[in-house]
Amino acid sequence: MLKKIIVILGPTASGKSDLAIKLAKKFGGEIVSADSRQIYKGLDIGTAKVTKKEREGISHYLINIRKPNQLYSVGQFKKEAIKIIHKIIKKGGIPFLVGGTGLYIKAVVDNLKIPEVKSDLKLRKDLELKIKQKGLKSAFEELIKIDPEAAYIVDPYNPRRIIRALEVAIKTKRPFSELRKKGEPIFEVLQIGLNPGEKSLKGRIEKRINQMIKEGLVKEVKNLIKIYDKKLSTFDAIGYREIIDYLNKKSSLKEAVEKIKRNTWGYARKQMSWFRKDPRIHWMKSQGQSETLIKKFLK
Repeated sequence: MLKKIIVILGPTASGKSDLAIKLAKKFGGEIVSADSRQIYKGLDIGTAKVTKKEREGISHYLINIRKPNQLYSVGQFKKEAIKIIHKIIKKGGIPFLVGGTGLYIKAVVDNLKIPEVKSDLKLRKDLELKIKQKGLKSAFEELIKIDPEAAYIVDPYNPRRIIRALEVAIKTKRPFSELRKKGEPIFEVLQIGLNPGEKSLKGRIEKRINQMIKEGLVKEVKNLIKIYDKKLSTFDAIGYREIIDYLNKKSSLKEAVEKIKRNTWGYARKQMSWFRKDPRIHWMKSQGQSETLIKKFLK
């Protein structure tokens, strides 16, 4: 029999982290983060990382594991996540895979065979230059011309993901989405999804971003770009590039904040488009509903 894991997923600001901590506490679980931004040290406020206090003693993994100038791939995530999940199971815990990065979750749930395509530094530099000259939107449009399915699996605001998908498609002469094939399942999985609804989610996003500004997002970005090159693709994450533009006097703080809200909402919609395609996800409205489902699953 396959070992059991629980996935808590949903769009940004849907309340995944809070619910996962409560459920992990109730069922003796530990949390493996499936968030492609929270892996980076120093990107705390802008990625809404849970603080040590908020974790309520629940172990969290795959957070703060790379510096902003270090590369990290889906393949690396899959390998590290599976290793940690096995360790949690071995000591009698319940692994909770929690996050909003759909490809990270799918890599584990469906045991995706990630294409082993070596990085081509020259091609990457050419693609980076194209993005600088024509913009990120142009590169994303180029990708979905080659591979329409990539619209659902590649974050349109993440240049690293776009560049990697283009690199793989160009080098293999096959669509990036086509190269990721499902393998034999490694785990028995229960996927719980959170979707507060459009009106509620918009309100939650607005509240979260206002809170980020109060907590010192501008100062966090200032400190990061003192240490690292502000042109790093890591800083193209929503919340960072807009603040960098403000610090470069390309916009006012008010304009930057409004842009963060618009871009976050656009990203949340993309996340939901991705998750809606998976009929195995159980969409829950409350903690109580989730607990009932988990009890049944763990029997």
